Amino acid sequence: MYRKVATLFPSFLQSITSSYTQVFFSNNRVFAGILMIVSFFDFWAGLSGLIAVMISNIVAYLIGFNRMNIKLGLYGFNSLLVGLGLGVYFKPGPEFFFVLMFSSLLTLFITIWMEGVIGKYGLPFLSIPFLLGIWLVMLATRHFTSLQLSERGIYMINEMFAIGGQSMVDLLNMFNNLPWHDSIKVYFRSLGAIFFQYYLFAGILIAAGLLIYSRIAFILSLLGFFTAYLFYEFIGADIHELGYGYIGYNFILTAIALGGFFIIPSRWSFLWVILLTPLISIILVGTSIIFAAVQLSVFALPFNIIVLIFLYILKSRERFFTKPELTGYQNYSPEKNLYNNRNYKTRFGKSLFYHFSLPFWSEWKVTQGHNGSFTHKGDWRHAWDFEIVDEKGSTYSGEGHHKEDYHCYNKPVLAPADGKVEEIVAHIEENEPGKVDLENNWGNTIILRHHDHLFSKLSHLKNESIRVAPGDYVKKGQIIAACGNSGRSPVPHIHFQIQATPHIGSKTIAYPIGHYLLNKNDGNELKSFEIPGNNDLVSNILKNTAIENAFHLVPGQKFQYFVSGPDGDSFSELWEVQLDAVNNTYIECEQNKSRAYFKNDGDIHYFTHFEGKKNSLLFYYFLGSYTVLMGYYKNLLVSDNYPPDTFNNPLIVLLQDFIAPFRIFVRSEFSLQYQGMDDDLMQTNIHLRSRICSRIGKFVTREIEFEMLITGVGLETFTITKPGKRIEAKLIPA
Repeated sequence: MYRKVATLFPSFLQSITSSYTQVFFSNNRVFAGILMIVSFFDFWAGLSGLIAVMISNIVAYLIGFNRMNIKLGLYGFNSLLVGLGLGVYFKPGPEFFFVLMFSSLLTLFITIWMEGVIGKYGLPFLSIPFLLGIWLVMLATRHFTSLQLSERGIYMINEMFAIGGQSMVDLLNMFNNLPWHDSIKVYFRSLGAIFFQYYLFAGILIAAGLLIYSRIAFILSLLGFFTAYLFYEFIGADIHELGYGYIGYNFILTAIALGGFFIIPSRWSFLWVILLTPLISIILVGTSIIFAAVQLSVFALPFNIIVLIFLYILKSRERFFTKPELTGYQNYSPEKNLYNNRNYKTRFGKSLFYHFSLPFWSEWKVTQGHNGSFTHKGDWRHAWDFEIVDEKGSTYSGEGHHKEDYHCYNKPVLAPADGKVEEIVAHIEENEPGKVDLENNWGNTIILRHHDHLFSKLSHLKNESIRVAPGDYVKKGQIIAACGNSGRSPVPHIHFQIQATPHIGSKTIAYPIGHYLLNKNDGNELKSFEIPGNNDLVSNILKNTAIENAFHLVPGQKFQYFVSGPDGDSFSELWEVQLDAVNNTYIECEQNKSRAYFKNDGDIHYFTHFEGKKNSLLFYYFLGSYTVLMGYYKNLLVSDNYPPDTFNNPLIVLLQDFIAPFRIFVRSEFSLQYQGMDDDLMQTNIHLRSRICSRIGKFVTREIEFEMLITGVGLETFTITKPGKRIEAKLIPA
């Protein structure tokens, strides 16, 4: 039966469990199990909620709504809340379940409507469909004479006895009689009230589930509620209002939503949780008075109003975008939102720049950089002059009296990025070294348009060497001219600058080069999105075919590895490269469905994040080849960082979670070194060694080493060395 349902409706079970956790902005399955149990503390309420979720998700699927949204529970959680609420208020019976079915359908339709109305502003619909649904149904049912109000909850002791006998009654009394401050009891009951369960034990279970799901969310729930409690005491308001109907959950949900879900957790998000508490209180009290006139509860209305208004305000900012910062990609975990956001900024923050490469082959020297000593001044200070130097550091051979004596003269000039030829000056006579043309300042020049308000200019080119015409489209690395000595140029060189307007003579802008190598005395150093400095010896990355083939992964490609463990155990993993609905590429393991997401910008292969089992070969492959340069440079060291929760000790990560919004004390580092190449002629049989290390200060908490052999067939062997263990994986030929 389940297989038939799974075939007809993929992810049916997950769509149900996710509907429960969506109430707390989560997709944690353990938390889902706890919430489902809590919802059945009142059996008929729990059953009503489950039926409502199933009806909404099935109808949403059959109508043809977005499958991912159904899977995430976005179309089910509002109906769940309506079902729970109605299940508490009314006695079960045929008439009730008939009304419940159409109430669920109504809530689903309102959800879709709200998704369109509110979603066009980039805002979430939250639990507005629940509010509209339950208010409309509650008002309508006053005229449905066949429905009877429930008396459950009035004789709580009798109900508990019927469920679990005297032991259940004793358990209830034990929790009710705990010597806790009233504020703590109201906090737990407010948590339970989110699922229409007003038992203290229900709130304790939800708090435990919240702690399992997210330490940050748990702390935020405490911060939101107890800030409200102190505020009520300070202004002299009736503090029992928080206990009446236990609508204190408005403060809890608002704190979690704005403290760590829709906003990256930080000291700024925590501060705003505190500052918004009085506003929630004002709206809560004011709307309660209004709704009392029609004998309705405000439920989660204050939470919805404050969250939507504040998110709209943040989206309208023109500056200070990180105080606080909106979540860009939703990980359904405050910790992951924080860790991944910081890691992404560290690794790819600069990659938002357009990717420019150096406009030449081989290694050249920056003979005049930004804010140069000669001509790079004022509005034209952000530019480079490049020349070739020999082993002695000289830019020419012989006496240097002729332009042909200069090493860079007549060398190819390359397009630094894809673009359209905007303007050309092509027939300026060249100078002999030591002389300059003051009338034609820039000499022979090409201006390329790469994007709106983004142009590059290459000047002092060789006369009649330009190979393109205005309007032509060029590719990055394409030869477009040759280095010359035209214009105000005393010696042959390439003048390269980036500007915001398309004119010769335009002001320059400070803009980095995407990826390049800096030659230092002890070898090459990889630079990404930086500005080469004066006297730097720089070159583009020369790709190695074997490495490029090993990490140029395309959808549909399959790999199979045979793994030998330390105890003689062995197994194999089959991987396939796939593409998701939003064009993210990932490798999926057929056996355990783990996924390693990656991207490749042509120069560097990056893994971005991992989902699945952390004892799989795919996870170790993700760790060991986290960042790989597509070229081979012996002894080159590539460094990077993982999010703190990637492979650390779980206890250490747990402690880190609690203080993560204020301080990250765990560092997880990656390094990869190019060790050697057995076949220099074919540029293959390349040995790489990588190391991952987690540390607190100088204290190393976990360390793993990897060895990789890349041959003409790809990554042929992959060895993992952990303390006391060595695992070897070999590629099985197709």
